[in-house]
Formats: sequence, C-alpha cells, structure tokens
Amino acid sequence: MKKTTLIYFFLMIFSVQVVIVSCSGDDDDQGLTELIATDETFANFSSFQLHTTRFGADPSLGPAHGGNDATAQRKIYFKDNVAPVNGKYPIGAVIVKHSTNTAGTLNEITAMVKRGNNFDASGNDWEYFMLTPEGKIAKDQNGNLLRGGESLLGGACKSCHGKAAKDFIFTK
Repeated sequence: MKKTTLIYFFLMIFSVQVVIVSCSGDDDDQGLTELIATDETFANFSSFQLHTTRFGADPSLGPAHGGNDATAQRKIYFKDNVAPVNGKYPIGAVIVKHSTNTAGTLNEITAMVKRGNNFDASGNDWEYFMLTPEGKIAKDQNGNLLRGGESLLGGACKSCHGKAAKDFIFTK
C-alpha cells in the first residue's frame, strides 16, 4: 500500500512538472501584425481619449484640417489612449482628428491607423482615412473608399505627416 501511494505521488509530481515545462514555452501572443480598419474601427470616435483641442489658424497645416481658418477647432482623439513605445506607435494605433469651425462650413474628420504588415513601409505603415460625420469611412463620387497611404489625396497626408518628428504624428 505504501509503495503504491509513493508511486502515485511521484507520478503526480512528474505530471505537474510536465505540464509546467510544456506550457512555459508557449508564446501564442505574437502581437498584432496588421489592422485593416473598417467602419467599426472608428465607431463612436468621439468617445476615444481626447488628447488635445487646438483652436485657430495654423499656417503649418496650410488648407488641411482648416489650417487657414481663424475660427477652426481641431480635436484629436486617440483610441484606447495609445502611446508610442520607443518612439513608434504600435500596430493597431488609431488616431482621429475632427476639425470644425464656428460658421459650420468645416466638418472634416480624418484618421490614421498604424496598419502594419508592410502596408506602406516608407510611411511607417500608417494608413490615412477621410471619415463621414457618423465616423464611417467616406467614399468618393465613384463609391471608392477614401483610404490609403501613398495614394490618398495624391499623397498629401503622407507627405505632410512625414515631416513629423515622431512616427508621422505631430501631437502625442
């Protein structure tokens, strides 16, 4: 009886060790390698963390984001309050800018998503978007989604954001 109990005891210890060793090497969390944004990505963007609100004309913007409008207001939101890690934003980072003015003639919503997977390696894999007031990806007159890297608005987004000191982002 003592011998059987001792054998079961050692088998139990051995089994526990096998489980611990076999599970210790698991690294199923490889991290996000690509985020292909959809309308759901931007849903309720105004509930994202409001990082900053900027007012008035901003000559560095030119005509983009109401930069020439002295009454412009630009709110910049970060989904999940994402922040850079070692100077780079993680894949899946979502940033939305909502530009308005007091006359009501400006209601522009733009967004950036760190897409990853070599979407646009020279643009640090950022994808740019024009959104509707409802937070959906806007479409041009031909029904094409207004999204892209090098191609969106003739590359204006990428060209301007490429001048930012921190991973194509001027704020955070």
